[in-house]
Amino acid sequence: MPVRPPAALHVSPDVAEIERALSRIAYLSSRVRQHDRLMALAGVPLDRAAVALLRQIDDSEPLRLGELAGRLGVEASHVTRQVQQLQKAGYVTRVPDPDDGRAQRIQLTGAGREAISRIREVSCRGMQVALEEWSPEDLRRLAELFHRMVDDFVAHADARAAEAEGVEAEEAGGGEAPGGAD
Repeated sequence: MPVRPPAALHVSPDVAEIERALSRIAYLSSRVRQHDRLMALAGVPLDRAAVALLRQIDDSEPLRLGELAGRLGVEASHVTRQVQQLQKAGYVTRVPDPDDGRAQRIQLTGAGREAISRIREVSCRGMQVALEEWSPEDLRRLAELFHRMVDDFVAHADARAAEAEGVEAEEAGGGEAPGGAD
């Protein structure tokens, strides 16, 4: 069942401008030509989905397939196929899950770490050139605010997911969701 949007809220002009800026950033960063240029400069032949997966693993490795899918907001089957391709290419490997011997986690190989390092280096160099007129304080503040915004987005998404699971459990059980009113 689809999650219902929250009740209509008045959106401040500042929030509307942030949304517009984020849309522009998303568009600019997702252009195929931009990705191809980045991969050529980094010398890494990966598609956008593979790069997103490698970045996620690099930021928090090692993870189970389901955890990776959840963090990327995609179906587990997509991650499974992508991991298989990355494993064949030598960028990732499967390692035993120390918490559950039956499960496996996905970890970067040396080649995977090198690839993501080169991609990040080229990406950062491009940002450095684009933002060269910014003061160090402005750059620090922007980084701080971006991290804060992303953390708030993640917390909001997690709360919405928990709310949706509660609604589904209530509908499946025909009654109150677990932890309901006494």
